[in-house]
Amino acid sequence: MSKESIKLDRLPKHIAIIMDGNGRWAKEKGKFRVFGHQNGVKAVREVSEGCAELGVECLTLYAFSTENWNRPKMEVNALMTLLVKTIKGETATLMKNGIKLDAIGDRSTLPKDCLSQLDEAIEATKNNTRMTLILALSYSAKWDIVNATKTIAERAKNGEIELEEIDEELINQTLTTHKYPHPELMIRTSGELRISNFLLWEIAYSELYFTTVLWPDYRKEHLYEAILDYQSRERRFGKTSEQLA
Repeated sequence: MSKESIKLDRLPKHIAIIMDGNGRWAKEKGKFRVFGHQNGVKAVREVSEGCAELGVECLTLYAFSTENWNRPKMEVNALMTLLVKTIKGETATLMKNGIKLDAIGDRSTLPKDCLSQLDEAIEATKNNTRMTLILALSYSAKWDIVNATKTIAERAKNGEIELEEIDEELINQTLTTHKYPHPELMIRTSGELRISNFLLWEIAYSELYFTTVLWPDYRKEHLYEAILDYQSRERRFGKTSEQLA
């Protein structure tokens, strides 16, 4: 698929990706799962640069879910160590490409060194305006929706809002994703056909794209293929084709 075929005036403003297949990629090579995660870093760099070069405004990567804490302790520790190392090592690349870093998820569960490195990178890149890269860390959509519901309930209990004021927009503004537009395109690698508790509220009208490519092998040309597929679709938002015409 050619980058030149992409219509820049029809780019998705926000792309979300479930980066799946690291473990299987490593297993195919007779290695431990963490080897796959290590090699997935190149895919993160390629896709981030690819999105920034095209003019995509936001890219959200599902880096670590709340459910991932249930994996073997050795793998979780290795992932956290890799995360710290990667954030530290990639900050210069983010600056070079004008990419701002942000994160969503349950910060309270992240190790102190991971949180410290994350905050340093977020601070260092805060004035970059070319694109925002959002890492979903210790994140799940259900966790976010439950917390938003508790916050709204507390505000109602305290008399800050009336029942009639609770609507879709209030929920939008209470979720941790409130600063960014909802993704128009959600990509999942590795051939799995699941959403896996990722941005459930936000992808209500996203175009879903599934590929069998394992994440460590994912490159810019695969990103272009997904965007071209997105641009070939008719987005109706409940209307008919005739209404859109």
